[in-house]
Amino acid sequence: MFGLGTIINTAAILVGGLIGVLFGKLIPSRVQESLVLCNGISVMIIGIAGAISKMLVINGNGFDTQKSMLLTLALALGTIVGSALDLEKVLERFGNWLKAKSKSDADKGFTDAFIISSCTVCIGAMAIIGSLNDILYGDISILLLKSILDLITICALTCALGKGCVFSAVSVLIFQGVISVIAFFIKPIMTDLALTDLSFVGSVLIFVVGLNLIRDKKISVVNMLPSILFAIGFSFIPALN
Repeated sequence: MFGLGTIINTAAILVGGLIGVLFGKLIPSRVQESLVLCNGISVMIIGIAGAISKMLVINGNGFDTQKSMLLTLALALGTIVGSALDLEKVLERFGNWLKAKSKSDADKGFTDAFIISSCTVCIGAMAIIGSLNDILYGDISILLLKSILDLITICALTCALGKGCVFSAVSVLIFQGVISVIAFFIKPIMTDLALTDLSFVGSVLIFVVGLNLIRDKKISVVNMLPSILFAIGFSFIPALN
């Protein structure tokens, strides 16, 4: 079951990726490297802004922080589960399968480009909340905005990292499709606080995606994905909020 918003989102990523493939070779390598850094910084700022908006509370004397324990526990437990399941290896195998099917064996950076771009467009509240709204309420406004952002992001990433980024459209179609299918089952537990905590931890993961774009040593964001599920669960524990 794919909602209209997910279909539009997938198409937008394909368009952005194809534009990047067509014009990426016209861009000098030094400019491509600069594009990667710019995208990394932009993604980091988006992640920081999303996290701070949920973590800082204004009081009469300044700011207080909240949800620190929730974040620590969600990331720790989520990473343990993700690492035990080796989710990154699963996504890597899928990327290698796409690489073989698309006859891109000569492209050594294909799988890395696929993983980085998939994480960029799949992680975050917009993908999940947008898919929920699409199926449950017929509201595609969030996914329309996400489609525009993803088109621009994937276009730039494809120019810099290669055509593996185009196939992040497959990741979005599967990920948001799965969210759409289970929407009816998770609706009862998706309270406003659960959505807030999901967005909070998701924003931190988005920051890590951006961090990976600007440095050589990579953090396995894929293995941290279960943290989002723990964030939803922890939203029902008052002491952590």
